[in-house]
Order: sequence, then structure tokens, then C-alpha cells
Amino acid sequence: MILVTGGAGFIGANFVLDWLATCDEPVLNLDKLTYAGNLHNLASLQGDARHVFVQGDIGDTALVARLLAQHQPRAVINFAAESHVDRSIHGPEDFIQTNVLGTFRLLEAVRHYWQALPAINKEAFKFLHVSTDEVYGTLSANAPAFTEEHTYEPNSPYSASKAASDHLVRAWHHTYGLPVLTTNCSNNYGPLHFPEKLIPLMIVNALAGKNLPVYGDGMQVRDWLYVRDHCSAIRRVLEAGKLGETYNVGGWNEKPNIEIVNTVCALLDELRPRADGQSYKTQITYVTDRPGHDRRYAIDARKIERELGWKPAETFETGIRKTVQWYLDNADWVANVQTGAYREWVQTQYAQAPACASASAPASA
Repeated sequence: MILVTGGAGFIGANFVLDWLATCDEPVLNLDKLTYAGNLHNLASLQGDARHVFVQGDIGDTALVARLLAQHQPRAVINFAAESHVDRSIHGPEDFIQTNVLGTFRLLEAVRHYWQALPAINKEAFKFLHVSTDEVYGTLSANAPAFTEEHTYEPNSPYSASKAASDHLVRAWHHTYGLPVLTTNCSNNYGPLHFPEKLIPLMIVNALAGKNLPVYGDGMQVRDWLYVRDHCSAIRRVLEAGKLGETYNVGGWNEKPNIEIVNTVCALLDELRPRADGQSYKTQITYVTDRPGHDRRYAIDARKIERELGWKPAETFETGIRKTVQWYLDNADWVANVQTGAYREWVQTQYAQAPACASASAPASA
């Protein structure tokens, strides 16, 4: 059995679904079910004995210790995190609590569990920490992409909290010998993505006839990674990664945000044309940039390809088409996640963006 934390969120749920689609090893899934954690993401696993779900917090040391002792997992994969830059600007404390203190308490519970394991189980155990490229800071237009040796230079409360969690994981390896692996990924996209991030928000707003808010000039560059490719990379790192090492995971798809928005609009024009015959591009609205918005991220993913033989299966063109089609086919899921709390957050975000001309929040990317 493996323990997955944050397994009802976007990346975590995709990982759990892919794991159980490719093997029969059971998954113990621990998720706090905050706004972005949604059991509907795991609806297809209802009644599946291989999936054991527990609602709880990684910061609850007693709960985590009890689950580890009861289920004896051979590995822990830590997805649990607050993960939206805009939310971290409005409310940084939640990010410190979960991403820093939560990771610390999880590491401590796992360390005590691991130290008490029989020798053969202890040697086989692994703790895989899932992190982000945002810990590296921002890049100029012509700078080389982030490698695993790049200096940590986080610029938002979110990225600072994730950087802190990465450092804790590294320290628990070097101080206590905890067998850890860390992955730092670029911007994920795909099915089950909560509609506050760029791609799902553009799809949802476009179909609802709302403006498509783009920060600043829209030329912020990100590397885009299809979520199922990310999941396959994590499986590969868990299987064959060198303990104590970090692996960057990217899609080799550097694109400015406005290009992403235009691509989404073009696909919607093709797959779900507007009744008036106009392009969804007419709904694009430029809004005030967010504070401290990093200009460019880019991942150099040559290490994981060279050492572990992994590379993404999807191009951006194939992945974005699959993503748009998924949202068109799953309108009920979208309606379900757009709760009152989601709408309240949108209003809060808009109150801080006076240049906005619509009732939709600019998306993070």
C-alpha cells in the first residue's frame, strides 16, 4: 500500500486514478477536503476496495501516526498543499500552516514510523515530496531554463511556503536519513482542475459568456505540463529515483499566457461555437497585473529523461484538446465545484483588481 496526501485535489486525484488504473496496489488517500479537494474527483472509485479515503489534515500528527501504524504503507507521496498564488496574496497564513507546518508535522510522523520499521521494510521505504518550479523565482526572457541546481528565489507567499517545505524535506534526509525524493513541476493542466487557474477558468468563463480576464499584457511565460504526464513522472521517480535527489518535471511547452487563452478560444470556437457566430476571443479582457507577478518560468527536464528515461507523452496541442473536451463533457463537475465559497473568493479577488471589467477573477499561472 502507498499513502497519498492531498489525493482529492487536482494532481493528487489524477495520480490516484492513474495509479489504480495501472496496478492493483491499494492507496490510502488522506485529504483535508478544502475548497479544491473534491470527492467527486474520485467518484469512479466508489466501492473500490483498493482505495481507502480518510478526511484529515497532514498537520494532525496523531491521525497520521495512527494511519501509518494501521496501514503500513511502503511509500508516502505528498501532494497536500495550498497551491494558488492569488489566494496566498490575500491570505498567506493558510499557506504557512499547511505547506510549512503541515509538511513538518507530516515529516515527523513519517520519520518516527520509518525508524520503527523492520530492517527490510525500512530499507524499501520512500517519501516523495511533490513541489513546484515557482520556488526558483522568475527568469528573464533569454535566461536558461531552471535546472535542479538553480538557486531558490521564491517571490510569492505560496512559492516561499513551498520552498520552505522543500528545505524541510531535504533537511530530514540529511539529518535523519529519511529516504526522500523531491519533484519540482511546471504548470499543470488537464481534467479535474479547479476553475481558478488559467486554463479551466478561461474554458468555464467562455462557456458562461463572461469576460476572459488576462493579467497585465498577457506575456507572462509558463511551461505547460499535462497532468497525466506529471503523474507518470512521479510514478517513475518513486520507482527508480535516487534517494535525496530532486527531479524537475516539465512539458517542454513554454508559452505566454495570451497564447494559451487564444488557443482555448480557438478550440471552443471549433468544438462549441457561440450561438452568435462570434469568436470567444471577443471576450478577452486585460486586467491589472497581480503584485509581484513572475514574468517567466521554464523547466529544464533533461535530468529525469537522462537518468530515469522519462519524457512527456503529450504535446501541448494534444493535451489542450483533451482538456477542453473534458470540460465540455463534464459540465456537472464544473457546476458542482463552483460553490458559494468559490463565488465569494472570486468577489474578493475582484475587489482588489480595479481595472477588471467583468465579474470573474483573473487566473493564476
